[in-house]
Parts: sequence; C-alpha cells; structure tokens
Amino acid sequence: MVVFFALVELHTYSLTTVWLAIAALVMVFLSLLLEDLSMPAQALIFLAISVVLLIFTRPLAIKKFKMGKTKTNVDGLVGMHAPVVKTIAEFEKGEVKINGQVWSAVSDDSSEIIEGNKCEILRVEGVKLVVRQVR
Repeated sequence: MVVFFALVELHTYSLTTVWLAIAALVMVFLSLLLEDLSMPAQALIFLAISVVLLIFTRPLAIKKFKMGKTKTNVDGLVGMHAPVVKTIAEFEKGEVKINGQVWSAVSDDSSEIIEGNKCEILRVEGVKLVVRQVR
C-alpha cells in the first residue's frame, strides 16, 4: 500500500495520497511490533493516522509549498493603481496605462474619471479593466 499511494501521489501532486502512504508506512512497523493486532484494528488505526495527517499537516504543507491557485499576470493587476491616459466617460471606455501597457477601461459605477487621475483596478473582464477612481 505504501508503494501504491506513493505512486499515485507522484502522478497527481495533490498532497493527499502522500499522507496515506505515510500512514501505511507507520502501519507496517506497528503490525511488526504488535503481531497479534487484528486486521480490523489495523484498518481503524490506519484510517485514524490518515485522517490526523490530512487534517493537521496537509494545510501546512500546501501553505509551505504554495500550492493552489496561482495568480497569472492579468490577475496580478487587481488592486494596483494606474494613471488614466484617456478619459473614462459614463457610457464610453477609456484607457489606463499599467506596467507599460495601455488597457481599455470602464468605471465600476459608471462615473467619469478624467485623464491624468489615478484609478484602482478592481477586476479584469476579458480585455478591459474595471476600475474606480482613487480619491
């Protein structure tokens, strides 16, 4: 079982089956030490060890290895401030410049943002930015 769970983990990189592999490895030694341990008792101990490892160590490992959602370049724009290079009108797109690139932009509340003012990027919708004026 140790080998099986380790192979599954090598192919998935989900940090789930590695804990089952560790629990199975612990059970190998426990079964050698406690020879009279019944199969149902071994299964319960294996499950208990697995659950404890999953609950208490998996979140720490995920945080340590920074697994999960990774921001792309576009996602990294959210929250940044940028100058308005073409006025954003109530029903018209304007333009903002961020990281050397000019993006189409609209105001989140349909307010006008005059050229030269600063705005905060709230989200990216396709190829346009949704922004609000920084006061």
